[in-house]
Amino acid sequence: MLTEKTFIEGLLVIKPKVFEDERGYFFESFNEHLLAEAGIKDKFIQDNQSLSQKNVLRGLHFQSPPHAQGKLVRVIKGAVLDVVVDIRKKSSTYGKHFSIELNEQNKTMFWVPPGFAHGFATLQDNTIFHYECTRYYNKESEGSILYNDPGLGINWEISNPVLSEKDKTGTLLKDFVSPF
Repeated sequence: MLTEKTFIEGLLVIKPKVFEDERGYFFESFNEHLLAEAGIKDKFIQDNQSLSQKNVLRGLHFQSPPHAQGKLVRVIKGAVLDVVVDIRKKSSTYGKHFSIELNEQNKTMFWVPPGFAHGFATLQDNTIFHYECTRYYNKESEGSILYNDPGLGINWEISNPVLSEKDKTGTLLKDFVSPF
């Protein structure tokens, strides 16, 4: 695995070593030892998977402490624009965002530690998104930053996103009181 740091401390882009031939491909999508060497020492306790059609936007979600989740995310089929916003109030990059395309061709994984609001927009139909979490889902601790907050300036690379009711009513960052 090749691990790359981003301009936001804690975020890691992980590129697995892929072995391909005429039969298909093989790669390790999880290796506790290699992730620990990269600095990810958290224990993963819940896996989630979603199927979405093109132009679905999910996010920007987080869980507050003590249920804050770290997430190791990747795309199994299709493609997404994966976006995170730093909501750690003492961070020098508070309110900044980072985005990366994850797709079935690049097989790239992305580590999102606690303290970030996370979301993605699907760029293809029948996209299967997978994430391993360091904490169990806890409805009472969930929160959401408004995906199209003008103060964030995120280009989601899609127009007319398909949204849940919850995602239409996130909090503007300027009105947000961070628990991190």
